[in-house]
Amino acid sequence: MRRRSLLTAALTVPLATAGAVGVLQTPAHAATWSSSEKYGEWRDGAYTVHNHVWGSGTGPQTIWANSHSNWGVWADHPNTGGVKSYPHARYMLGRDVWGMGNVSSNHNVTVPSGSGLAYATTYDVWGNGHDYEIMIWTQWQGQVGPIGSYVTDVNLGGRAWAYYQGSNGYNAVHSFLARNQTTDSWVDITAHCQWLVGQGRMPRVSIDEIAFGFEITSSAGGHNFNCNSYDVWT
Repeated sequence: MRRRSLLTAALTVPLATAGAVGVLQTPAHAATWSSSEKYGEWRDGAYTVHNHVWGSGTGPQTIWANSHSNWGVWADHPNTGGVKSYPHARYMLGRDVWGMGNVSSNHNVTVPSGSGLAYATTYDVWGNGHDYEIMIWTQWQGQVGPIGSYVTDVNLGGRAWAYYQGSNGYNAVHSFLARNQTTDSWVDITAHCQWLVGQGRMPRVSIDEIAFGFEITSSAGGHNFNCNSYDVWT
């Protein structure tokens, strides 16, 4: 699979900081599935849970899942630059952007805090296979930032977002960063996709993959990232 977008240094526009994150959680009993393989994956109906350790200079990472909505990872990646992994659960949509209907998603996560951490909780939505990438950041920590340059602020799905546009050298990348970060969120996927086309920033494409997970740059010492709930509504 073509590699995901790279996180850069600090953001060019100040954004609100995340609120308190709760106590880290691990499954109370043995999970239904787990894997320490870099590209280990597991199907749950229309969803696939994927470990996806794709970057360079990575440390160990183990993913577990009871369902597409209840999963997590333990990751111990060194405090160096560059994205190391994007553990996620993905849903394949395969609909034309103007005929995709009302597609939305909700999620609730438990994420670590402290020094030496750099990551983003983000959706990764793809158009025309992997030609166009739409990233929707709902929460993040540390020295991370989107690809490209800040363009404007926009209100989508009743929420304020900072929009960035750029390219990772393989595909166009469109990033929306929440002005008010949260670990418990609802996102209007259709609104983001159709806004890009309506503004002439992306051609009329097929919206194919809708992924949600954690883009991890550093998590030295080992940290848990838990997805407590996640669903795509179509």
